[in-house]
Amino acid sequence: MKPAEEVLGAVGFSVMTARPGDTCVTMGVSDLPVVAPAIYTTLMESACVAALSEYLESGETTFLSHSQLEIVGSATSGAELRANARVIEINGRELTFECEVYEGERHLAQAEMKRATVERLSFLARTAAQSLIN
Repeated sequence: MKPAEEVLGAVGFSVMTARPGDTCVTMGVSDLPVVAPAIYTTLMESACVAALSEYLESGETTFLSHSQLEIVGSATSGAELRANARVIEINGRELTFECEVYEGERHLAQAEMKRATVERLSFLARTAAQSLIN
């Protein structure tokens, strides 16, 4: 990864249109036809990944290690959702992001997400080995 002083403050964005399959009722997590919390999380993760696109070295990637989600509004199928993420802290190989989701100007969700930086091939090899053992 590039030096922390270059990465700190990096911003990423992600946009999607919510589909019927993105709702709580379709995903089986509630009987409400509103966008499921997992969709907000995924959209914010995508914004985090976009924020880092210029800062990771070849062979490096990140994965979600912790998130704290707060839902403050709801959207329905057909809504255009926009997420942004900003790197607010770097502690070794762990990056902390401040994230938000909007529909137009309406604030729907916010989260603090932590992503761990890993070497892609080593991570996949460890994961495969652990799968064989268990």
